[in-house]
Amino acid sequence: MRRALDERIARYLPRPQETFADRLQALRRRWRMLLRLSASTTVAYAIATELLSHQQAFFAPISAVIVLVAGAGLRGRTLLELVGGVAVGVLVGELLILGIGRGAWQMALIVSLTVIVATLLGVKGLALTQAANSSILLAAVIPVAGAGNPAVTRFIDALVGGVCGMLMVILLPRNPLRDIDREVQALLERLSLSLADVARALREQDFEHAERALATARGMTGLVASLEATAVNVAEIARMSPMRWRQRQRVEQYVRSVQNFDNAVRDTRVLARRTSAMLRHHEEPPADFALAVDSMAEAVRIFADDLAEDHDFDVARQKLVDAARIAVTSLPSALTLNSAAIAAQVRSLAADLLYASGFTRDEIDDRLDFD
Repeated sequence: MRRALDERIARYLPRPQETFADRLQALRRRWRMLLRLSASTTVAYAIATELLSHQQAFFAPISAVIVLVAGAGLRGRTLLELVGGVAVGVLVGELLILGIGRGAWQMALIVSLTVIVATLLGVKGLALTQAANSSILLAAVIPVAGAGNPAVTRFIDALVGGVCGMLMVILLPRNPLRDIDREVQALLERLSLSLADVARALREQDFEHAERALATARGMTGLVASLEATAVNVAEIARMSPMRWRQRQRVEQYVRSVQNFDNAVRDTRVLARRTSAMLRHHEEPPADFALAVDSMAEAVRIFADDLAEDHDFDVARQKLVDAARIAVTSLPSALTLNSAAIAAQVRSLAADLLYASGFTRDEIDDRLDFD
């Protein structure tokens, strides 16, 4: 009894945050990012100062950093927005400075008017932020005498830095296939655990296992969101970098499967919820329901292990088909809402995972037609 109480308390206690070792491991995985940042800022600053003779070339390394840390799949658009925002900011800021000079109250007016003009021109998002930042820097940093037109030089610096950042992404790309496979495996392993808990709940007629499965499935929302962002990012890398072009076909297969994995997680949430409802109302689950869900969990484990190597998925696909067939054919003659919903969700989950494995709609309809 004490052990059971301790387990229940531990389930609801907050889990420990990441450790220093976790952060160290994350740092090791970011060696490419560190190299890109170092190289792009150095090259951008060197070009702006040595080749172009700009004496206050801070915009060049700043622009390189902004492009490198831009959101997944947004680097190309970020470069255009960055240059456009800087252009608006330096233009409006420089015109105002020529008229009213520099100072505290001038800073407030310059920033406000820059944002107003940028908004009226349709500038938004990152470009709007850069327009405001550019006007602030123009107002705050007094140009060196004889350094030329600051509006022109800072615009050029932004372009130089942004291009350097983009080149580093192309020349030192991450391995897109490894990145997305790591996240898909993490998602599928968690999905398999949730399904295993559903199967155990049906087998032991214990709704608490179903509740735990539901909590696990709900907790995968962050994994799905991360996977979607990674899919956009790796697709961009595989498209832009010649070093990764040979991986484009496999990356595209992963990317196409992301929506199906999301659907599978949603199906699992409904499956766990319906299982919990059935057991809380003391409905007797059909004897083979647990077998069907176990078969589903095993198929997901096979996918998680073999997806990166592009192995033949015949075994996993057959387990999915068997799971759907068992669930549908084991329905009792006197259906309940929960039993019918569970069978429907098993079939829907099987279909989504078959889609992810590369099956077409016609192939799935043919395999899952049990009439």
